[in-house]
Amino acid sequence: MDVRNCKVCGKLFNYLSGPPLCPSCMKALDEKFEQVKDYIYDHPRVDMQEVSEVFDVPIPQIKQWIREERLAFAEDSMIGLECERCGVTIRTGRFCKSCKDKLAKGLTDLYPEKKPIEKQKDPRENPRMRFLNYDQ
Repeated sequence: MDVRNCKVCGKLFNYLSGPPLCPSCMKALDEKFEQVKDYIYDHPRVDMQEVSEVFDVPIPQIKQWIREERLAFAEDSMIGLECERCGVTIRTGRFCKSCKDKLAKGLTDLYPEKKPIEKQKDPRENPRMRFLNYDQ
């Protein structure tokens, strides 16, 4: 059992996975996420600084939501992140479309295509008749 202190409130809690936040702080963060998502939907041309100030959410948290693909922005939005591989501006995720395709192709090239396994015949399925010798 892993017991940790909450990163926000300092309360002890049973840590399972994800960010080191207690259940109440995690719930508050999820509620704030929903508010941010609704605000961005209603104001598509908003910038990250304004969202941060309106909802008192740190900019790195907003960037994390974007990288996790929980938030996405319109193409004409002023918000954008850089692709981690080539540096082109993207609206959500970690990589642009072409880099995602290249990474996926690289992964498929690592593992050659497997040939289908032929089913071996069960020797008991042979239609010949067999006799047991009881002459002993």
